Amino acid sequence: MKSWMSTLAACWFLLPCAAAQQLDREPTWSVPTRQEIRAKVFQWLEQSSVDEVARAKIEVLWPEEEAEVSAEELAMRVCMTAAAVDPRAAKLVDLCNHPPRKYLLDPQPVLRDDKLPEWMRANLRLLYARWLARNRYYDEALQQLEGLEPEQVADPAALLFYQAAGYHRMLDKEHCLPLVDKLLEREAELPRRYRMLAQLMAADLKPLKTDSLDEIARLMDEIERRLKLYQAGEKVRKQEDEVIAKLDKLIKKLEEQQQQMQQSASGSSRSSSPAQDSAPLGGHGPGRVDKKFIGNKSGWGNLPPKEREAALQQITKDLPAHYREVIEGYFRKLANTNR
Repeated sequence: MKSWMSTLAACWFLLPCAAAQQLDREPTWSVPTRQEIRAKVFQWLEQSSVDEVARAKIEVLWPEEEAEVSAEELAMRVCMTAAAVDPRAAKLVDLCNHPPRKYLLDPQPVLRDDKLPEWMRANLRLLYARWLARNRYYDEALQQLEGLEPEQVADPAALLFYQAAGYHRMLDKEHCLPLVDKLLEREAELPRRYRMLAQLMAADLKPLKTDSLDEIARLMDEIERRLKLYQAGEKVRKQEDEVIAKLDKLIKKLEEQQQQMQQSASGSSRSSSPAQDSAPLGGHGPGRVDKKFIGNKSGWGNLPPKEREAALQQITKDLPAHYREVIEGYFRKLANTNR
């Protein structure tokens, strides 16, 4: 199946003129300067009992005279400052520089320990969440970012972007779209990758309809992602039930449409040559017919084979081949259950 990035690229023609929309707004968040972050670090140093070795490392990270650096670099320096004074923070920074070593992630107690100031832990949480998102652990990334505000971190654009990206992956319009709008308040100052992907996320998610084939396909992709990460828990089972329920709804709708078409065709056939007079028509016999058991089940299995195949093709026409196999397997399972 296409990745969500490919889907976003396909929506390019839907992009709004975001630049014009943002000109009339006063941004609700700001990007801190290097001097502001440096001042916060050294204020904390003055109030902390940091040994000379750690202090020397931190002073190297924050020279007094230096050109402005990117917000991403500032956030990383804050994390390196934490690593200089706390071995657990150092372990976390090292983890975020490598791919996952195993599918079960270790808890990160340093993120909940108030030994480090809250603003420093906020930057560590952002670093960890970014690493999680890049390795497709979107739920865990959102957990780390929950409750964080732009003013708490050195790279507020990254915070807003990864929050929006996580909710986009969850197909959560209610949370994703406001975050995209907030991020684009400073569109001209954003890194190009954030700006373009934020616009694409909005263009991709706004037209998504509940119970559509597009939504079902994405839910299937989400289930596949979780299973590849060995996350076959209650949430996955609920998503699988949701996919089946949505497929049932689609199938029922197609069956109703098929029946309406048949009734319409039958009605047209009967009315094409009606009886000329209101009189009994010819025919002989007592009017009895042989009884025939036709079963007591309803639904998909009652459609004639040709009509069932036509409906199946209609359902799966926009999906990759392997999803057709999944849906066919579902119907086989349903047929066995009803026996």
